[in-house]
Amino acid sequence: MLSTAQLSLYFVVVFGIIALPGMDMAFVMATSLLGGRRAGMAAVAGIVAGGLCHLAMAGLGVAAILRWSPALFQLMLIGGAAYIAWMGVAFLRSSGIALPGHAGALSSPRQAFRRAMVTSLLNPKAYIFMFAIFPQFLQPSLGPLWIQAGMLGAITSLTQAGVYGALALAAAASSGWFAGHPGASLLVARATGVLLLGVAGLTASQAFSYVPL
Repeated sequence: MLSTAQLSLYFVVVFGIIALPGMDMAFVMATSLLGGRRAGMAAVAGIVAGGLCHLAMAGLGVAAILRWSPALFQLMLIGGAAYIAWMGVAFLRSSGIALPGHAGALSSPRQAFRRAMVTSLLNPKAYIFMFAIFPQFLQPSLGPLWIQAGMLGAITSLTQAGVYGALALAAAASSGWFAGHPGASLLVARATGVLLLGVAGLTASQAFSYVPL
């Protein structure tokens, strides 16, 4: 079984990766600011659900298939770039904070969960993590790998929920102020849209320069 020291090291690594600004964090923050606490927490749940899918894929060997099939991985990255770009355009076209009684797609918990999960599933950083980092913490000599993967997966999910949940609550607490300042609300939506379009461009470039690890 993995030792406390190994689990602690994994937590430090995972926390550092999750805390780095990226598309998951940008989506959670913008959704919380523009849609409020319910939409923000739904987005957090979607990110965690996507993370669990990544871990399941790693366990089933899908990650290995993607690693050794550059064409398939490139296709996935291109599809991810297209979806991220579509979300970026949606934020650019958004009018900002959704007013009470006029909840739009950005403030709907169901929409937030679905979009966050897809965002997580298409996040290139998550696949790099599956390929290069996650396997390094699995030790066949220390017991069944599925138990070790479950322990590491629980740490990952709890860390995601903690970091993104705190971000969502903090951003949602500011949504009232943004609701009274439409200009600032619109600026957040536009900035998020531009950020997502930038990530889409970076993801597309990674697709054409991908070299198996």
